[in-house]
Amino acid sequence: MESQTKMIKAHLESGKTITAIEALSDYACFRLASRISDLKQAGYPVDKTMIELPNGKRVAQYFKVVS
Repeated sequence: MESQTKMIKAHLESGKTITAIEALSDYACFRLASRISDLKQAGYPVDKTMIELPNGKRVAQYFKVVS
């Protein structure tokens, strides 16, 4: 099985954004922030923005930084 970090990187490489809820449902990843930290430490350009869900909760949405 491919590692969660690699799957999340491929997800971001395709131009998509990802939230913790999506990471859990798509990749069985409970710790998206840790996987994003792994990518950042490896030099991968990723950033986040805070979005508000329909229920009023705010969550981080991660995306690849395009330079």
